[in-house]
Amino acid sequence: MKTTPPQTITLHFPPDWPALLDQYSKPLIDGALNIVAAIVILLAGLWFAGFAGRAVRRLSRRHPRIDSTLAAVFASVVRYGLIAVVLLAVLNRFGVETTSIVAVLGAAALAIGLALQGTLSNLAAGVMLVLFRPYRIGDFVEVGGRMGSVRDVTLFTTELTTLDNLRVTLPNGLCWGAPMVNYTINDTRRTELTLSVAYDTDLNKAMAVLKETLESDARVFGEPEPFIKVRALGDFSVDIVVRYWTATADALDLQFDLTKAIKEAFDRAGIVIPFPTTLNYEVRKDGQFR
Repeated sequence: MKTTPPQTITLHFPPDWPALLDQYSKPLIDGALNIVAAIVILLAGLWFAGFAGRAVRRLSRRHPRIDSTLAAVFASVVRYGLIAVVLLAVLNRFGVETTSIVAVLGAAALAIGLALQGTLSNLAAGVMLVLFRPYRIGDFVEVGGRMGSVRDVTLFTTELTTLDNLRVTLPNGLCWGAPMVNYTINDTRRTELTLSVAYDTDLNKAMAVLKETLESDARVFGEPEPFIKVRALGDFSVDIVVRYWTATADALDLQFDLTKAIKEAFDRAGIVIPFPTTLNYEVRKDGQFR
C-alpha cells in the first residue's frame, strides 16, 4: 500500500510586508477614499436637503396665496426628493448600479399611483383649493351640493358646518370639480325681493311705500340706489321686484326684517297682497247659477 508523502508548507518569517503592501494598498486606498467620499456626500447632501426644505417653506409662507399646510408639503417634497438623490449618489460611489434601482422605484411609484388615483386626485384638488383660495375658513359656501360654513380645509377634504349644526366632510375632488358659490367672500351683496299686489292697487303708491320702507332701514345702502320696478302681470297679482345693496354680514337678517316690515307697511297703506282663490258654481235645475 502506497502512502502519500506529507506536503510541506513554507512560512516566511517575518512576512513580506512590501509585497503585501504592493498587492493590497491600492484596493484599500480606493475603498477608504470611497467611504470618505460617501460620508462627505451623505453629510453634505443631508445638510443641503434640510436647508433647501427650510428655504422653500420660508418662501412659500411669504406668498399670499400659499397656505402654511401647502408650504409644509412643498418643503417635504423638496427635502425628501433631495435625500433620495443623495442616497443614489452614495450607492453609486460603491459601484452599485443605480439605474435598476431607479427603474424599480419608478415602477413602484406608478403602481402606487394607479392604486391611489382617487386619493391623489383629492390631494391635487386640495393643492389647487389651498393655492387659489376660492373659499377660506369661516366663509359661507355651497359646494358639492352642500351648503354651510367652511370649518376646515385640508389637502384631502373640506369640512362644512351646516345651518342646523351638522358637520359635512367633502372630498376635495368633489369640491374642485363642481361649481362653487361663496356667499360671504365679498363685503357687499345685492338682495332681491318679489312682492305681489292686487290688480286694483295704485302701483305708484305701492312702489312709494316700498321705497319708504327701504329708506327707513339704515342697513340698506342709499348708493347704489334701490331698484323698484314692476316685473310681471301674474294670474292673480301684479309682481313688483325690489333690489337693494347691503353689507354681506347684514344680508340674511335684513331680508327677513324687510319682508316683515313691507307686509306691515302694506297693511297700514291699505294695499292688498292677493292670494289664489277658487270660485265654485252650482248649477240648479232651473238653469240658474249660484
